[in-house]
Amino acid sequence: MEDDILTIEEVAKYLRVSDRTVYDWAQKGEIPAGKIGTVWRFKKSEIEHWVNERLSSDKNKSGEDEIQIRNILSPDRVVFINQRTKHDALIQLSEVLASAPQIKNKTELTEQILKREELMSTAIGRGIAIPHVRLLSVTDLVMAIGVCKKPIEDFEPIDDQPVRLLFMIAAAYNQHTYYLKTISNFTALFKNEELIQSILEAKTEDEIYSILTKR
Repeated sequence: MEDDILTIEEVAKYLRVSDRTVYDWAQKGEIPAGKIGTVWRFKKSEIEHWVNERLSSDKNKSGEDEIQIRNILSPDRVVFINQRTKHDALIQLSEVLASAPQIKNKTELTEQILKREELMSTAIGRGIAIPHVRLLSVTDLVMAIGVCKKPIEDFEPIDDQPVRLLFMIAAAYNQHTYYLKTISNFTALFKNEELIQSILEAKTEDEIYSILTKR
């Protein structure tokens, strides 16, 4: 029926985002929703109308604007990293990323992230690395961010700057275009030295998340 009532989980599945993202949208009034007691509920017809409006408005946006960071990142996937080596840092951040509901095989994610790094360093310069994979066991593109308390020297960056920021991306295997667009978006975004510095100077994970999602 057109006016079926949906749960957060059903809306998340329909929109191919995380449950946390739908919950955050509802809390902020960014998606049509109502509460029955303490539980969020959604009218299917209103969600479909909301999606159509967003898709129409997105046609007028630039390629960079199409990548909405809050849709692929949640506050709990922003962490400080105290590891000294590339290997240990990648394992720590892959475990954080694996907490996302879109990741269905934690072991495969970690193995493939490490394997990808062995083939070629994902350090792009300016103290940034963007490790990334596409996997059949991932249902939708998600990311995690790690801020290294100690610069990591063995990433073999092109400019010899130790890595301080890690942006790990995992996508579904059939998301090739979106996957490349996301990587390109972050590569361009972090040419902004002021942005990099503000993230490095942030005192908490929540502050880092706020800096990125308010852009």
